[in-house]
Amino acid sequence: MDKLIITAAICGAEVSKKKNPAVPYTVSEIAREAKLAYDAGASVLHLHVREDDGSPTQSKERFAACIDAVKAVCPDMIIQPSTGGAVWMSAAERLQPVELNPEYATLSCGTCNFGGDAIFINTETMIIEFAEAMRARNVVPECEVFDKGMIDMAVRLWKKGLIPGDRLRFNFVMGITGAIEGAARDLVFLQGSIPEDSLWTVSGIGRREMPLAAMAISMGGHVRVGFEDNVFLEKGVLAESNAQLVEKVVKLAQLLDRKVATPDEARAILGLSKR
Repeated sequence: MDKLIITAAICGAEVSKKKNPAVPYTVSEIAREAKLAYDAGASVLHLHVREDDGSPTQSKERFAACIDAVKAVCPDMIIQPSTGGAVWMSAAERLQPVELNPEYATLSCGTCNFGGDAIFINTETMIIEFAEAMRARNVVPECEVFDKGMIDMAVRLWKKGLIPGDRLRFNFVMGITGAIEGAARDLVFLQGSIPEDSLWTVSGIGRREMPLAAMAISMGGHVRVGFEDNVFLEKGVLAESNAQLVEKVVKLAQLLDRKVATPDEARAILGLSKR
């Protein structure tokens, strides 16, 4: 079994300081939270960026500023920009961080409801467009999956050569309103639906975060945690930093006798090249 890769999703696009004052917005806050998560054991930073007032943005310039600030304090951390952005953003807007040639980036593989009137739109045409943009810049995609049909879409496009890579790398986002739930049976179903040599991570939303993390650790998968997915350390107790959530995963890994990967070990597992 590979060492455990821990991804820190430190701010997302929409969670606010109203929900947890420690959610980072500014460049310096993002760098601080990234460093704390890195020191706690995270090897990958799943990066959304914000304006100073908390507004989500996909600005290439803002991403560049945040990436530079993170690299200054933890130069070997894997930085994975999100191309998901926020639900109202255009495809062109969402693709901007790929122009910075990151080693790794997200590729959302289907459309789904996000609760209320929010619809996260990713048509087949958009998925192919995003994948081609990544291929052109040798960016490795992580396929974001919110439901089983998104696995089928990713596998079909990959077999056609439209999603680059010698194998697929998945992130199962579980517990979003309008998408797959976060029960044990759901993770077993998703994991059993991907090609055998695929790599996978689980991102449990809210109270599902740690139970799914424990399952992933024992099943040979990897784990994402952070304020994007959950702002609580335990029921009714806000986490003071993303690092506290990473530390809980590290403790789970120790209990389950699985070692945690360093950034360089994570690169080797994921097949990435440092930039």
